[in-house]
Amino acid sequence: MLGVSPDSVHRNANFDNKYGLGFPVLADKGSMVAAAYGVWVERSTNGHGATLVGNERTTFVISPEGIVSAVFRNLKPTEHERLVLDALPAN
Repeated sequence: MLGVSPDSVHRNANFDNKYGLGFPVLADKGSMVAAAYGVWVERSTNGHGATLVGNERTTFVISPEGIVSAVFRNLKPTEHERLVLDALPAN
């Protein structure tokens, strides 16, 4: 398992230290990975017409062979772990 974030290596390391993720978070400088996966999107910031471009928090379940078997978009944090774990193949 790994994460990808547009934040710097230093910020990602601080986030991991704070929350103890237990997996690496890669720095996506320039957001090229996010763009390739279609998660670098325009978003509304306040419901009053203001927008910004940024990452849409998304989880992809990808096999070691590179096959995407599940995509989770806009999950609530309380649902995320259960849904992703349920999507992983049983070993």
